[in-house]
Amino acid sequence: MGKERLMAFTDAVLAIVMTILALELERPAAATLEALWEIKESFFAYALSFFWLGTMWVNIHEEWHGVSHVSRSVVWWNMALLFFSSLVPFAISFVNVDYHSGVAQGFYGIIVLLVSFANGGLGMALEKIHDSDADVQQSIAESRRRLYFDIIVKVLGFIAATLFYPPAMMAAVLITMVMWLIPSGKWVEE
Repeated sequence: MGKERLMAFTDAVLAIVMTILALELERPAAATLEALWEIKESFFAYALSFFWLGTMWVNIHEEWHGVSHVSRSVVWWNMALLFFSSLVPFAISFVNVDYHSGVAQGFYGIIVLLVSFANGGLGMALEKIHDSDADVQQSIAESRRRLYFDIIVKVLGFIAATLFYPPAMMAAVLITMVMWLIPSGKWVEE
């Protein structure tokens, strides 16, 4: 399979997942500003997840810029990434039931972590098949450093969300998303 076909499939699935997120938004009880304000947490969860997935999509494309070919392992890690990403709208619908529920935020956190782990596995599979390409290796190494920090923050957010402060999971996703927005090579020096 060519890189272009896999990336087109990835683009399509992520676009659909991000569109489905909007369907999980709560509807205001009335056409008033007060009713709109009452669903602020639902909108925040939607917006955060949309931009988190969008940031992941942008970074995948940056990481894959120098990739010349894919392997069976890359395809299956990518499928795992897309599968777990497709569960984000369901997790958001659960959070929308009760934003301050440790169980709901914990479930969202598990999905977020599974997406992150699949993204890490995808990076390792790409690194393995491009072991002689210095540019790809450098891009993947930068992503791996960021991913370690990303996972640590999300695990801490998950622990805090399930034990004592449920919105900590959303805060962890926000922190890591902002970290991924910083241009490559600007936040960590070797």
